[in-house]
Amino acid sequence: MANRKADDPLNLTLTEEAILNALMFRERYGLEIMNAIAQASHGDRTIGFSSLYPTLRKLEKRGFVTSRWGDERPDETTGARRRYYKITGSGIRAIEKKQAFLKTLQDLNPAF
Repeated sequence: MANRKADDPLNLTLTEEAILNALMFRERYGLEIMNAIAQASHGDRTIGFSSLYPTLRKLEKRGFVTSRWGDERPDETTGARRRYYKITGSGIRAIEKKQAFLKTLQDLNPAF
């Protein structure tokens, strides 16, 4: 069996890919990420808080996203301080590599 490196973009799960794509052009906080995924899939794909935050931590550990605490006061939001996530250069390269792999796979001509 092949050695699977944790930072290998080809090992991205569908949820990880969706999160990275949601962060592609803008920084977002958790609820915005969840809403973007639901909106893009017309409600067919949703992600809950219980899987969102562990996945974000995993992506951050892999170097694909960074995070920061928001500047707004908790009373300006829902009473909780927001944590914002942003895709890194490594995250962008991971998505590009995964998409190139899938495109190449689709374009392969059958040998028979």
